Amino acid sequence: MSGLFLTLEGIDGAGKSSHIDALEALFRAAGRAVTRTREPGGTPLAETLRGLILSQPMDALTESLLVFAARRDHIVQVIAPALARGDVVLCDRFTDATFAYQGAGRGFDAEVLSTLERWAQAGQGGNGDGLLQPDITLWFDLKPEIAAERLAGARLPDKFEAQPVEFFRRVAAGYAERAAATRFVRIDADCPREQVWQQVESTLRERGLIT
Repeated sequence: MSGLFLTLEGIDGAGKSSHIDALEALFRAAGRAVTRTREPGGTPLAETLRGLILSQPMDALTESLLVFAARRDHIVQVIAPALARGDVVLCDRFTDATFAYQGAGRGFDAEVLSTLERWAQAGQGGNGDGLLQPDITLWFDLKPEIAAERLAGARLPDKFEAQPVEFFRRVAAGYAERAAATRFVRIDADCPREQVWQQVESTLRERGLIT
């Protein structure tokens, strides 16, 4: 059975991470092996870089370089081997988040990000350009103002969660631009949790990913 690379995307507070447990259980019930991971992170090196990215002040280029360094290690050590085994890889964020946060949110050059993407993701299978890309991306779409209300007081925010709502408006617009890709499925996250999950499960069944 071939591997399946599924990513979850959305602004902070959209609720995407709250459905990973149910996704894992659904695929395991269907008899699939599951590798569950996140970005930045997923390996000891990438988790160390995650701590720096989320807490330390730095310019957008430094930030982007660290993100893609973490991603390369993550791909080589975890994602590519899991897909080769035939696993379902559930990843909380991937490259779309970089284009949304560092690109649209921070205003960093998308052409440079595309170059870094080619460097980090080449040679690991994937699309016709030889780049590893998700097979399907669930985009949890939520208005930034509502996301901010959900995050308020939840915990000590990292440096991204502490950004003003205008930053998240730009990030949301970045995600909307990325959503033109056919692998994207928009999930209306402005619903009760059960209704959000129904959208997720229906999407997977409609695409024949579970029966």
